Amino acid sequence: MGTGDCTVPGAGLMQTLLDKLWAAHEIRAENGQSLLWVDRHLVHEGSHHAFARLADRKMAVAQPELTFGVADHYAPTRQRDSIADPKVQVMLDRLDANCRRHGIRLFGLGDPRQGIVHVIGPEQGLTLPGLMINCGDSHTSTHGAFGALAFGIGATQVAHVLATQTLWQAKPRAMRIRFDGRAGPAVTAKDMALHWISRLGVGGAAGHAVEYAGEAVRALSMEARMTLCNLSIEGGARFGMIAPDQVTFDYVAGRPFAPEGADWDRALQMWQTLQSDAGAVFDIEARFRMEDVAPTVTWGTTPDQALPIGSCLPDPAKLDATQAEAARDALDYMGLQPGRPLEGTPVDQVFLGSCTNGRIEDLRLAAAVLRGRRARVPGLVSPGSMLVKQQAEAEGLDRVFRDAGLEWTASGCSMCVGMNGDLVAPGQRCASSTNRNFRGRQGRDARTHLMSPVMVAAAAVTGTLTDARPLLEGRI
Repeated sequence: MGTGDCTVPGAGLMQTLLDKLWAAHEIRAENGQSLLWVDRHLVHEGSHHAFARLADRKMAVAQPELTFGVADHYAPTRQRDSIADPKVQVMLDRLDANCRRHGIRLFGLGDPRQGIVHVIGPEQGLTLPGLMINCGDSHTSTHGAFGALAFGIGATQVAHVLATQTLWQAKPRAMRIRFDGRAGPAVTAKDMALHWISRLGVGGAAGHAVEYAGEAVRALSMEARMTLCNLSIEGGARFGMIAPDQVTFDYVAGRPFAPEGADWDRALQMWQTLQSDAGAVFDIEARFRMEDVAPTVTWGTTPDQALPIGSCLPDPAKLDATQAEAARDALDYMGLQPGRPLEGTPVDQVFLGSCTNGRIEDLRLAAAVLRGRRARVPGLVSPGSMLVKQQAEAEGLDRVFRDAGLEWTASGCSMCVGMNGDLVAPGQRCASSTNRNFRGRQGRDARTHLMSPVMVAAAAVTGTLTDARPLLEGRI
């Protein structure tokens, strides 16, 4: 199954993409659960609990050639030669030792290809259409942008995959989200994701696998598609996916771990079948018009508490009892006043990076706003991988960020998760290109506003939450 070369049972039925991928990986089904074959298993520093379970049972990793280690969550973005925090060093050393012990390829700190797991998987061609990909990280859904079955798993499940290369899982229901029309200026995949989540809620896709479709989705680059799928779980989805097309195939071709020659031809033939059949039935359908999608910013402590930048903050007095309590709590934590314009809210710092928006396309868009301008607040830019860093430097993007007054660092999860020393100070407000804004995500009592990289750059230039569109005119 390394290239997704597999047969699909029930070929005469109208099937969704989910149906096809699930059937292709199902070994057997019992009591509402399917035993699935795992094509790629990605492990990081947090996987040490699973390795410990194997050690306790004196077991080996079943398929080390299908398992790949990545140092990202605890990876320091500065001073890698001399890590100051001993706890961080212990976590990195454990990952290295476990990978060495079991013969697993590791993209560690000393590897020029190191980066965030959900950035380097696609970058290296480890992520391919038709594969099942698992990792002990919720944003594994990112890989679904390639027409892959990709989702995060818990520590016990990580141990099961290490020991058997299989996973028991209940099949989710199928949901399709369509975006019709074309994106307006400075409207990105991040805005599309925050838009649907704000409309449907953080539980709007609970229990479902989301397939994204429509003209606007087809118009997205692979990097933007990854952003959209990455954020699926913030709306409650088990995972997200997009049927592969020529955009996908062009991105994958020539990647280090992608098939070549006759293997490529065979894989491509199969990948072209990974589409939901016309007439396939979804359990839920949702449609959105791109004319309704604007640059969007979160104001609260959940991803659905988001509004177009030109909106006013909600007034709890005008909401129903349940919504009012949540809004009141969020506004209080965020230090915001009901009814005031969202635009113009002062920020203390900015962050560009993460598995959601740390790719070269994201950095280019942010640099388009920042070029020739100075940031009014401090900020940190952490590229999604060391290869992205290298490419950005070749294009001179690092100079744009530095000249603007922002800090340019090495790759890692960085300020998204705050495990490596990159933190937002208590009470400080951060305009962030990351994926989660719950209390304390970026540091104790930190206040996080989620937005696209272009909106983060606009916030840096003005020192406030602001509409990026005027700042981007004539620059892209």
